[in-house]
Amino acid sequence: MTSADLCCAIECLLFASNKPVSEAKLAEVLGVAEGQISVLIDQLRQRLVDRGLCIVELAGGYNLATRPEYADFVERLLEPEPERLSVAALETLAIIAYRQPMTRPEIDELRGVNSSGVVNTLLEKGLVEVAGRKQAPGRPFLLRTTPHFLNSFGLRDLDELPRLGPLEAGELAEGLAESVRQQSWDKQEEDESSPPEEAEPVR
Repeated sequence: MTSADLCCAIECLLFASNKPVSEAKLAEVLGVAEGQISVLIDQLRQRLVDRGLCIVELAGGYNLATRPEYADFVERLLEPEPERLSVAALETLAIIAYRQPMTRPEIDELRGVNSSGVVNTLLEKGLVEVAGRKQAPGRPFLLRTTPHFLNSFGLRDLDELPRLGPLEAGELAEGLAESVRQQSWDKQEEDESSPPEEAEPVR
């Protein structure tokens, strides 16, 4: 296949995928060297300069996205229901994002309240996941953020989080909110004292 054909093929793959596609996966599907993918991506970017779509790097892969100047039209068409995160959930997510992996008791100590409910909410939404157990009494679960977290917040990797010092939990949340200022995350109250009945509790 020519470079032009491969660019078209990549465009089709990114369009068909509902999540970012890594260079390794693109190379595997196309049957080319992984090092060739970045060159083809750059060529495809040039071909899309005057188009309504662009290529973005998210969660360690590539995806097709609407250019920001046309996003309002897409929102009117789809009328998506915004992701709902309370202030407490955003604060907890920020703590995990900046200090991962960490346990729920460590999160409780930072926030000063029981975080079982918000932690299980974040697990249900796929924004955090269990990354093993800490070698400590009770062997509590270690929590970390997921690729879905990166994708939802428009981040390529954790290095793109705003740089912060050793701040308090509320200030960590403000730093995380800075990276999603243009995201439509609504705030709603949720119970912090007990996890949802259908959720598996996290120790």
